[in-house]
Amino acid sequence: MSADQPHIPVLLNPLLRAVAPVEGVWLDGTFGAGGYTRGLLGAGAAKVIGVDRDPMVFDMAQGWAGDYGDRLELVEGVFSKLDDYSDAPLDGVVLDLGVSSMQLDLAERGFSFMRDGPLDMRMSSHGPSAADLVAETSEEDLADIIFLYGEDRASRRIARAIGRARAEAPITSTLQLAGIVESVLPRQKPGQSHPATRTFQALRIAVNDEYGELAAGLEAAERALKPGGLLAVVTFHSVEDRMVKRFLQLRSGGAGRANRYAPATEEDAPRFEIVTRKAVGPDEDELDVNPRARSSRLRVGRRTDAPAGPVDRKALGMPQLRGKT
Repeated sequence: MSADQPHIPVLLNPLLRAVAPVEGVWLDGTFGAGGYTRGLLGAGAAKVIGVDRDPMVFDMAQGWAGDYGDRLELVEGVFSKLDDYSDAPLDGVVLDLGVSSMQLDLAERGFSFMRDGPLDMRMSSHGPSAADLVAETSEEDLADIIFLYGEDRASRRIARAIGRARAEAPITSTLQLAGIVESVLPRQKPGQSHPATRTFQALRIAVNDEYGELAAGLEAAERALKPGGLLAVVTFHSVEDRMVKRFLQLRSGGAGRANRYAPATEEDAPRFEIVTRKAVGPDEDELDVNPRARSSRLRVGRRTDAPAGPVDRKALGMPQLRGKT
């Protein structure tokens, strides 16, 4: 892959078909390598606001971003605050969740257990790193993080191993942590994911508060979109997809009211119409070109004119750590 196009945007063509015709002002809340932004601009968007918490991505975009003039605006920020980045209601919002391949490929970012680097995992340069989390979190809370965010049933065994190892020496590198996890799990069989996959996923999600960002980002998109505006979200694992699915169900009235005999209120008015009745996955042609797309799922909703409002995190199926809401 060239520096100009570090990775292939997942489900781009199905997304553009689902939101056609593309027009007006869109916000790409996970700018990354700019694949969705360029796709939207090429499909007819008058302007795209590209948002990312990682300043590195804007340095990488310098070679081509100027070609679009004032049709492209770049903002360093988090998509949970996306409604702060536009003065007018938006025609569309796109979110591509998770970590990008270009972040995984840089050992110094500390996302990958396949490359030795500092145990960082921060998508921005702010806040505690994964090394800080591993050093300062109790074994019990580490086990909860690995179980709830990584869905690893061996979470307590892994947390105990981390506790034993950090008592002897600080855990500061990716391969060091991967080796600790491998030491207490069965040997990897052909075709299986690496034993440390779920632990690294869990720590990355915790370090970047990815589930909290997603819930807040969905609320922010609801506030930012004009009536008829479109929300398109690409997810990569079951928890993210469940949260997006339940959000659209709740906001479209598909989940029903708590009391079906009570009169409908303004809060019951559907805030979205579901465009994709089922999650859209990659076809074989895309998988041949981009195997990373295998677990990706796309969901799209269209905003109504009902007032925006907060959403219950538990109702979204957002994993809840003890002591956090």
